[in-house]
Amino acid sequence: MQGEFLVAIINHPLDLEIARKQHWYRIPVKSVEKRLKDRWPPKRIAFYQTKIFGPEKYAINYFAEVLKIETAYRRELFPDEPLNEKSNRQYYKLIIDDLQPLGNPIFSRRWRMIVFIPTTWDKFQKAAEINDLWDESPLEDRIWAGLKTLRIYAERQEEVMAEKIYFLDFAVYCAKGKIDVETDGDSWHANRKQAKKDNYRDNNLATAGWKILRFNTPQIQENLDDYCIPKIVENINSLGGLDEGKVIPRKINLDSTGQPKQLTLFDDL
Repeated sequence: MQGEFLVAIINHPLDLEIARKQHWYRIPVKSVEKRLKDRWPPKRIAFYQTKIFGPEKYAINYFAEVLKIETAYRRELFPDEPLNEKSNRQYYKLIIDDLQPLGNPIFSRRWRMIVFIPTTWDKFQKAAEINDLWDESPLEDRIWAGLKTLRIYAERQEEVMAEKIYFLDFAVYCAKGKIDVETDGDSWHANRKQAKKDNYRDNNLATAGWKILRFNTPQIQENLDDYCIPKIVENINSLGGLDEGKVIPRKINLDSTGQPKQLTLFDDL
């Protein structure tokens, strides 16, 4: 459901105190127009906390109901702040209910830049980690489910710089390289303008050291387990296995037919 739930960043203790005690949070109007216009306004909001929060860092620990949304200038939000170049910036002021703590925080496996994640209440309730929250497309969700079966914890919507900023559907970090996995919808191959943009994109990413894998709708819907996931695994293993911060990178085990072997709770990683 559009506008159902929004994850936003909290990178200063004062902002968390404002949310907790004064019951509001601010988002620049320009940020909404640029990043969130199709998923606005939210009914609930959760907060991803950065390094400054110590034991609560790199995780979502709190959420709240959004009661009302107003617009305000920064000088109105912070009347005691000396006037400066930011004073006339316009914000959405989200009036929120009491912060609700999560019994099981939703964490991030790697450090990454997170500003906003539009998602759904259902995904938020089920999420164990940040990458479970993304709500971009059913195709991405199918790929993500297949990767998680093998405990391939890729980063979704990863922001990378390669001549310009790109958002990767899935970034897989390996011992000897990195893989960009893209899910292309039905119209991609017929859209010449998009194909030209993707050509530049792929060339820029390849120059920056990324190996690009693209899967279309029929491949993902009909051949996920016998083509898409095995092809990703093949490339992971060819690049020395997953970089999981261990001394020895983890390669994906194959069964007697050459297919990826699904892990169980008793498998040693």
